[in-house]
Amino acid sequence: MALLSLAEAQARLLALAVPLPIERVPVADALGRYLAEPLVARRTQPAADLSAMDGYALRGADLPGPWHVMGESACGHPFGGPVGRGETVRIATGALLPDGADMVLMQEDAKRDGESLALTGTPPEPLAKHIRRKGTDFVEGAELLATGTRLGPAQLALALGAGHSHIAVRRVPRIAVIDSGDELSSDPAACATHQIPASNGVMLAALMTAAVPCRIERIGPVADRLEALADAFAHAEQADVVVTSGGASVGDHDLVRPALLAWGAAIDFWKVAVKPGKPVMIGVRGAQLVVGLPGNPVSSHVTAYLFLLPLLRALLGAATPLPRPVQFTLAHDLPAAGTRQEFLRAHWDGEKVTARLNQDSGALATLAASNALIERIINAPALAAGKPVSVYLLENGGIA
Repeated sequence: MALLSLAEAQARLLALAVPLPIERVPVADALGRYLAEPLVARRTQPAADLSAMDGYALRGADLPGPWHVMGESACGHPFGGPVGRGETVRIATGALLPDGADMVLMQEDAKRDGESLALTGTPPEPLAKHIRRKGTDFVEGAELLATGTRLGPAQLALALGAGHSHIAVRRVPRIAVIDSGDELSSDPAACATHQIPASNGVMLAALMTAAVPCRIERIGPVADRLEALADAFAHAEQADVVVTSGGASVGDHDLVRPALLAWGAAIDFWKVAVKPGKPVMIGVRGAQLVVGLPGNPVSSHVTAYLFLLPLLRALLGAATPLPRPVQFTLAHDLPAAGTRQEFLRAHWDGEKVTARLNQDSGALATLAASNALIERIINAPALAAGKPVSVYLLENGGIA
């Protein structure tokens, strides 16, 4: 049976993703979530004309002065009356422009002697240069952010500035992560020669937590026995997404697929033309989605990046759930690619990108030393140093 292409597999996965129910949460609690409805301004910003400089508010018709200083307009404490002919008001950056004033003279361009102000510099050009006009940021009723926008620090500030105390987002997904394999040891300090430390569960949980808001329960390590896997799946009854690591290949001890079928899940697709990570598996059980990832840690990490994280973004209502590549300059020659779409662990130094030498799917040191994945499409020709190449950036620790 022909392997699915990456694009087809991702499309089929996202077609299964029904966004989770909408809830309204305080803006301060919405970091990393995605808007479930457009953000519409409930107020105008600025609500009135403000000064953009420290200086003096006055009438341009009175230039070149002198002026009589009538008082002060400070942030939160506006001047109580209008500015008349020959009058001025000391004004702070962000303070309300008094009625009658149509310009702000910077304090560097004036000299004050008691209550008298004289021009010593050059008036602004145009005269209203140092005024922030009402509504220059946004006006009441304007759509500021579209549905599906990710809420970062600036978007949270915008929501508050637009008059919102709460915001509509999708419920955070509940995720069960199941590590399986007889070779896994739960204690990395007491690992026999025939064992390896169970690291995938922690890695996948950290990968998801760093990318999206979610609630994660880790289960395992689970032995390669159908009854042990059945118990693990029973503990995942309330999860929106069940993530398995290991046991998804075709060996005699790869029992995740039959265990899922016995649990009542249907397999939507299995095996994708990617390297590393061919035996990725996607299943459905009622409203639950199952993402079966390979056991090799690099394969697990790469396929989680390509499938699991986009799925979670889609459940959270992201407008663009798939990762987007960027173009960087290749630091060295690359050979022609093979019959699967390849993702090479690499390091981007701010100028050029270099593929790591050890691309074995079990090489954790190489993964930890990488901050990027070089993408090589199926049967891509050899590529010379200095050529542009598609790269996916990884948030992978403190790599310089």
